[in-house]
Amino acid sequence: MSNAKENSTIPAKNTVTVNTKAHGKIVLTLQNCLLPDEKLNSTPSHLDGLDAETETDLRILGCELIQTAGILLKLPQVAMATGQVIFQRFYYSKSLVRHNMETTAMGCICLASKIEEAPRRIRDVINVFNHIKQVSSQKPIQPVILDQNYVALKNQVIKSERRVLKELGFCVHVKHPHKIIVMYLQVLGHEKNQALMQQCWNYMNDSLRSDVFLRHQPETVACACVYLGARQLQLPLPTSPAWFSLFKVNESAIRDVCRRILRLYFRPRVKPEQLEKRVEELRRQYEEARTKARSGDVDSHTPSPPLPKHHNAWGGFISRSGTHAVPERTKSPRRSKSPSTSPSRGEGTKHSKRKKHSRSRSRSHSHGRSRKPKKAQRRRSGSHKSSRSRYRSRSRSRDRDVEKSSKHRSKHRRH
Repeated sequence: MSNAKENSTIPAKNTVTVNTKAHGKIVLTLQNCLLPDEKLNSTPSHLDGLDAETETDLRILGCELIQTAGILLKLPQVAMATGQVIFQRFYYSKSLVRHNMETTAMGCICLASKIEEAPRRIRDVINVFNHIKQVSSQKPIQPVILDQNYVALKNQVIKSERRVLKELGFCVHVKHPHKIIVMYLQVLGHEKNQALMQQCWNYMNDSLRSDVFLRHQPETVACACVYLGARQLQLPLPTSPAWFSLFKVNESAIRDVCRRILRLYFRPRVKPEQLEKRVEELRRQYEEARTKARSGDVDSHTPSPPLPKHHNAWGGFISRSGTHAVPERTKSPRRSKSPSTSPSRGEGTKHSKRKKHSRSRSRSHSHGRSRKPKKAQRRRSGSHKSSRSRYRSRSRSRDRDVEKSSKHRSKHRRH
């Protein structure tokens, strides 16, 4: 009894297994996606050998192309701003060496026009970019010829748009500081100052050429634009307490955004041809290294058997155009028609053909006679076998009459 009591008083130890496996998470927010310093400092273009100055110039050039093309396409300013932010985000995930800047800019402006509910045709986008390129290089303006090159470029733009969506994980929401600037000026009592508002908007539109929207929230960018506009027009802002403390923004973040915006005005203008040459050299080196790596893999491994003509890695033997490669049927010995057939089988096939032929004739005659009155059908009704034999004999006699008449006519024609 004492052992039983002791056992009853001892608490049972429950073994709890803790799962230490780290799982991903999904965050739904209307705030802009900010990148950590690790991503901002080491870009994919830098890893491919592109220096920071050339990368910055290419980013600025791409954003300027999007802005100019949006003006010519008569897009709203919000769509142009969205395209530039998406363009900046994409090239923190992919390299400028591996993906063409101009094609990506076309894809970004097509995608931004759809996001902001002002879609434009890809043909119009290609025409506008071609016009901008001809004007900047001072060449005679000529329309785009609808040939194979145009079709290939159109497909590249469609693929680049899909690639941007894939790399961004379909997170293409961008919160712009346009309305925030108006609201902050209303709080500060300068909503009727059109010059200040226009100056703030100018700084905000110029900031799209930099990466401040990937480093700071739009509230910080709006405060920096108000700060720069007030300094430009020499308008005093409240200092005790500081006016930006009402909007929960730090002074260090405002100064960082201001420095990045002002650097844009002191950068020397670089010709696009020089940038394209540098990128082409790195692209050629990358392609050479890639081919060498592939040849090394082929030499080290045993050669794989050649793939069929319609083989596709995505769907086995289904081609991308939707056609299926029909496998060749191996002739089985049972179904193969051999020349040495037995006489019984040959007679059987002939007999079956005769039966089918006679049945088809009897059916056709029966359909033709079904139009006669029912009394005639009842008189001729008898056993099933006798009626079938009668139909056969009548059909044969009619065929003989037709043959005789045709012979008689041919004789008359000869005479």
